[in-house]
This record gives sequence, structure tokens and C-alpha cells, in this order.
Amino acid sequence: MLDANFDAGTLRLLRARVTACARAVGMPAERAGDVMLAVSELAANTIRHGPGRGRLRMGTAGGLLRCLISDDGPGSGTWPVRRGHGLWIVRALADQVTVSAGPRGSLVTAAFAIPN
Repeated sequence: MLDANFDAGTLRLLRARVTACARAVGMPAERAGDVMLAVSELAANTIRHGPGRGRLRMGTAGGLLRCLISDDGPGSGTWPVRRGHGLWIVRALADQVTVSAGPRGSLVTAAFAIPN
């Protein structure tokens, strides 16, 4: 559905594309906004705390819209970084969240139930 690299210069466009994808799978406008906000927070974390760029892959499986945000940064050794509330926001908005980080990058998956 969506496979896009991003950095600070493309974050605005990424937000618009995420919203369009969420709407395309049947998310109401408010829920599509939740998806956009969660992905935006994760992408911003990648830019701010990671290598400054990342990749978003979005697709559907099992009644969920899955958003995978990854980077190839060296990792900070401490995850999650506790400066702000980005990951807390993501966990509050998404139906499922998984986080893995290691010496070769990070991967966060946020999944949202697609309404029937």
C-alpha cells in the first residue's frame, strides 16, 4: 500500500500520504488522524533520535492497518528515549505496538483495527 523513505524534508508529505492510506482502507477521518499522528510521532523520533531518516511500510493484514517504521541507525543503547511523550502517544492511539531496537537499527510496528 505504501513504502516510503522519509527525512525531515519529507515528513509533511509523509503525513498526507499516511492519512490518504488510512482513509483508503475505510478509516473514518478522526481515526485516520490518529494513524497519521502515531506515524508522525514515530517518524519524528527516527529523525530526532536516530539517523535522521527512515522507512515507512504500510499494509493490511488480519483486519489491521500495519505501519512499520524502521531505520538503520546504530542505536542509542537505551530504548525508548525518554525525552518526550511520542511513544506514549503512539501506544495510546494504536491497537497494537511492538518495538525492537538493536545495534543495526530500530523497528516499530503500530497496528490499527480496520472498521467493518
